Amino acid sequence: MGKFSPFETTLWFATAVPAPPTAKLAGRVEADVCVVGAGYTGLTTALELARKGVKVALVEAQEAGFGGSGRNAGHCTPTFSYYSLDSLRKMLGEPWAERIIHRQTRANDRVVEMMSTYDIDCEWVQNGYIMGALRPGAMSTMQAKSDAYASAGARCRVIGREEVEAITGSPRFYGAWYHAEGGHVNPLSYARGLARAVIQEGGQVFTGSPVEDVQPEAGKWSVRTQGGSVLADKVIFATGAYTVGGWKGLDRSFRIKKVFIAATQPLDPETRKKVLPNNTTMHDGRGDIYVYKYNREGRIVASMFPMGQRGVDPDYTRQVMTERLKFLHPQIKEEIRWEYFWYGELDMQMRTIPRLYDLAPGVIACTGLSGRGVPTGSMLGGILSEWALGVPEKDLSLKMEPLHKAPLFMSFAPAMRLRYFRMQENRATRKEGAALVPHA
Repeated sequence: MGKFSPFETTLWFATAVPAPPTAKLAGRVEADVCVVGAGYTGLTTALELARKGVKVALVEAQEAGFGGSGRNAGHCTPTFSYYSLDSLRKMLGEPWAERIIHRQTRANDRVVEMMSTYDIDCEWVQNGYIMGALRPGAMSTMQAKSDAYASAGARCRVIGREEVEAITGSPRFYGAWYHAEGGHVNPLSYARGLARAVIQEGGQVFTGSPVEDVQPEAGKWSVRTQGGSVLADKVIFATGAYTVGGWKGLDRSFRIKKVFIAATQPLDPETRKKVLPNNTTMHDGRGDIYVYKYNREGRIVASMFPMGQRGVDPDYTRQVMTERLKFLHPQIKEEIRWEYFWYGELDMQMRTIPRLYDLAPGVIACTGLSGRGVPTGSMLGGILSEWALGVPEKDLSLKMEPLHKAPLFMSFAPAMRLRYFRMQENRATRKEGAALVPHA
């Protein structure tokens, strides 16, 4: 069995806009707030603070967007990845549930505002998101989802078989949930654009500077790297799934789940007229997901979770992804070549929403985005910056909680849940007489 390519050979690394010039942290720097981690969460936090005149230093172990923010599939859909809105209300209680629901469902507004304000070139397309129904019985789920999100202010609706085929080009779906506000990006270009915006607003961005520890010093906090330190009143950890050291136990507050992404060759213009002609983001509706869309070059960029050989054996994985794509779009006649493969890592929480940890007076951390990175990371900057600006804990959109270890079962529960979803979907599909996807 072969192994997939590292980050340096991903599609986004090959096609993203150049990163802004940055340097390693050297010597002593003083700031009001030190943000650790230059993914979307850290970048938007630093940006929100810098544009309000706060002296902020952003410290990153690698480069801006190196982790999940530069490795994801580029989908930007302002929804929650697993729990229904009603389930979140029961789980979180009020006012927390309504606050985070509002932040998440309006997250793409923040994405668009930042892109527009700072002229971020990141292949942004906002032509909607479609979750398809591959069997008739799935339509009731689509209707319930649409009703819930529409009541929360989302521009969405259920569409029938003819309309979903007209929008996507696929004859396989019995209908779908259409979310008009969904979009997609080159995620690494977006991260680099945010880093440039932080610098433009007067923030300092230090890369290649892993944080070794954080210690109290003169009533403040000293954030130390091998080459220097930041002395700050407040510290925010926003390192997500790529947390390595920095604060004891933070890397055990979540469990890693891998996802893989692949990109085809640029498809023929005639094929692109028939396959996703509106350039929407497409989710095939199965619990064992297959999500895909185009990049600027006309490549299909698709993502799935590893399972068995899939995601481990490159040849088998290419076969699975090709056969799924051609099942959904039988009009594709050209050979499909998956020219890029790469992995990302998700910081999974059982609740699949971010957790806000009170590490010490003046020090917090946020982890557990659980795979809904682009819109979620973009809206979290608003919450974390509000904390840094002194908004009372009771008025934040996430409840502060003590740091704790993720339960051991989270190491295997997501994979088991994925297999359960697949088994359940296959059973229902056979019972309803619908066509079963290849390699189901």
